[in-house]
Amino acid sequence: MIDPKLLEILACPQDKQPLEDHGDYLVNPRLGVAYPVQDDIPVLLVDEAVKWPLASA
Repeated sequence: MIDPKLLEILACPQDKQPLEDHGDYLVNPRLGVAYPVQDDIPVLLVDEAVKWPLASA
């Protein structure tokens, strides 16, 4: 879980809009992409984004 104060200042690198905390991912529902959170560090790289919602295996 990302600190709420940090989440307030983070933005999607693609559209510069706020992200939603979904545990292991920070999600931009407008674009349907999710950025992984690894060791409590958000990886806000466009190349690391995955489609959201995640497909069930």
